[in-house]
Amino acid sequence: MTGRDGPGLRARLLAPLGALRARAAARRMRGDVLWRAPLPVIAVDSLTGEDDHVAALVTALAMRLRDRGLSPALLLRGTGGRQAGPLAVDLRAHAAADVGDAALLAAAFAPTWVAADRVAGARALTAAGAGDCIVMEGGLRDPALHTDLAILVVDAARGFGNGRCRPAGPMRAPLGPGLARADLVVSVGEPAAQAAFAGAWGARITVPRATARLVPLRTGMDWRGLRVLAFAGTSDRGRFFEALRDLGATPVREVTLSDHQPLTRALMARMLRDAKRLGAQPVTTETDAARLPADLRPQVLTLPLRLELSDPGTVEAALDRAGIGGGDA
Repeated sequence: MTGRDGPGLRARLLAPLGALRARAAARRMRGDVLWRAPLPVIAVDSLTGEDDHVAALVTALAMRLRDRGLSPALLLRGTGGRQAGPLAVDLRAHAAADVGDAALLAAAFAPTWVAADRVAGARALTAAGAGDCIVMEGGLRDPALHTDLAILVVDAARGFGNGRCRPAGPMRAPLGPGLARADLVVSVGEPAAQAAFAGAWGARITVPRATARLVPLRTGMDWRGLRVLAFAGTSDRGRFFEALRDLGATPVREVTLSDHQPLTRALMARMLRDAKRLGAQPVTTETDAARLPADLRPQVLTLPLRLELSDPGTVEAALDRAGIGGGDA
């Protein structure tokens, strides 16, 4: 299948499978709540697989909740790790292979637990007294753990694609039931993408929407004129490459890896050889750097990106409506 009709034809052919998945996901979202934690729970989820945006918002919310006088604990699934949990992440003892790269990064911001079963994870961190509120990765599509505030994250440039469930489209669950469970939508992207998203999808969104963008963390590093070999295996890799150029770096090669691809020694040996041949400095994302072999990390620079809310008041108002903390705390 080639030409402009190719993707559309493929989606139509796969539509019956997508419809089956949509019905199964909708049934799951109508399931019973199995446990209500004795402390507030915030769920941050995506219907389109923007897991890195979800992780970025989880840590941004942790900092905002601390500003409201709370002590948040973070609950992640530990994607890519060996541990099913529940397990408290220990930065001194765990590696990305144990708990997942996102969990390692999150643990630098707040006490973090990983658990494949969200109810079990919430019970464990509550019993351990890990915090006075929970910010959870996922949960919008799974009602087992009661949530006080559900936030849906979407990439503004991609939107909801063709609106169909996988494999006919990008959706993990149907848009209607997903939006019905959300209390707030956060779209992540640059202004032009935000405007396009609002035009395409704004009429479907009946809850408040906040906008955000990923911005480089200012570390004092002068990137101007630096030749770099940049590599990334995250859903925000495009923004990472763009941020390097915005800072004045000169990417002589941009390597796109698959999502959370293992950085094996063989792969890194090739990458470092190529960088040396090109006279370039290897640089990657924080998430990818967490998967580097420890002895290779000094050879690779990291450019951290942080999620910056364009209109923090919309998020603050959602927290207020949910009764989570307070501005005067």
